Amino acid sequence: MKIVVLDGYALNPGDLSWEALQQSGELTVYDRTPADQIVKRCEGAEIVFTNKTPLTEETLKQLNKLQYIGVLATGYNVVNTAAAKTQSIIVCNAPDYSTASVVQTVFALLLELTNHVQRHSDAVASGKWSQSKDWCFWDYPLSELSGKTLGIIGFGNIGQKVAAVGAAFGMHILCTSRTRRAHAGVQDFRWVDTPELLSNADVISLHCPLMPETKGLINKTTLSQMKRTAFLINTSRGPVVEDDDLAHALNNDVIAGAGLDVLTTEPPPLDNPLLKAKNCIITPHIGWASKEARLRLMQITIDNLNAFMQGKPVNVVN
Repeated sequence: MKIVVLDGYALNPGDLSWEALQQSGELTVYDRTPADQIVKRCEGAEIVFTNKTPLTEETLKQLNKLQYIGVLATGYNVVNTAAAKTQSIIVCNAPDYSTASVVQTVFALLLELTNHVQRHSDAVASGKWSQSKDWCFWDYPLSELSGKTLGIIGFGNIGQKVAAVGAAFGMHILCTSRTRRAHAGVQDFRWVDTPELLSNADVISLHCPLMPETKGLINKTTLSQMKRTAFLINTSRGPVVEDDDLAHALNNDVIAGAGLDVLTTEPPPLDNPLLKAKNCIITPHIGWASKEARLRLMQITIDNLNAFMQGKPVNVVN
């Protein structure tokens, strides 16, 4: 079979191996594929893998040999799954490969907001500690997580693990979700509605999927319901937050700070107001990208393909 990877660089910038996929067919891997090259590169392929390269209905209609689409991610909105189903093309994703890494990113962002480790390290490197009259100094307020309230919006695999880690820090846990499931013995846990969560949480961490009802969930109105001392963490999807509204809230002390691994448009335009907003920490959508997580993603990708070729596909999303 002819196998094409349209945008393999994010998964494998050179530190992993495509060897297992090479054993399954005639493999061509492209680091990136511009929109006007998608059809040409996929022509004649039975199997196509994509991470963020879109496969629209119009594109799929031109790929009459295509049988299988593997999404190199958990989210699969880049593929028109309904159109694929109409053409009897199976679409599979890679669930739950990055949970541990994303949870770690949540708390990396949060701890930077509470402890300002990088800012203090920079101050030390600049000579400020060497010149200090005292044996220590701090330029930014330091605060403990213990005793604070963590509000979690969305309680899938990642949200559940965030709750467990928050509880281990001694935080009170509030949660809202479309589905109220067992919380695996997390201490001091309580289900609440969204308004109560917004008004009571010291930290709000977003873990909901991007859907019509969650797009723009964090906006001028909902930000105004939060504590002025609250932090917002977003490692889910950028469009869950209205960038302009959050920047305004940060610059006008409506909330105290934000840690973001995702933005509405990625890469962001230079005029995105969050890039210069007060007390806003932004990382370039790396929560999923630890080597361990990418190894799991590669293995799930291989397992999905093998299952398909054996006539027993798994992780089918259409």
